[in-house]
Amino acid sequence: MNVLVDTSVWSLALRRPTTETKPHVMELRRLIDELRTEIIGPIRQEILSGVRNQTQFETLRATLQAYADLALESDDYERAAEFFNTCRQKGVQGSNTDFLICAAAQRRGLAIFTTDQDFSRLVAHLPIRLHAVRKNE
Repeated sequence: MNVLVDTSVWSLALRRPTTETKPHVMELRRLIDELRTEIIGPIRQEILSGVRNQTQFETLRATLQAYADLALESDDYERAAEFFNTCRQKGVQGSNTDFLICAAAQRRGLAIFTTDQDFSRLVAHLPIRLHAVRKNE
């Protein structure tokens, strides 16, 4: 199964120094080697936003160009709004981007790989799956 990699994991791998041995970074590298990573435009935007200098921005952009964005459709945005409403009724909050990630992943049968704890609250109320770091095999 392919995995929609969230901003938090990409950022840990691409924007933080000395992360080679962190479990999430090692898992991302494994997913990349297995050709199982997916990204959507809003995640790409979040990764590139807030970069302090143009050189780092260009480096990140060049790295991410190896990954094509999954096309988002009206159904994804409508489903994200449904997810928002479902969670709101249960007193659970999340960002619009988080709900869009959930909708895009759910429609395509993808697991979500993230370090963002908001998703651990969303998974209890939405038909989504989270990808966990695998133990060494």
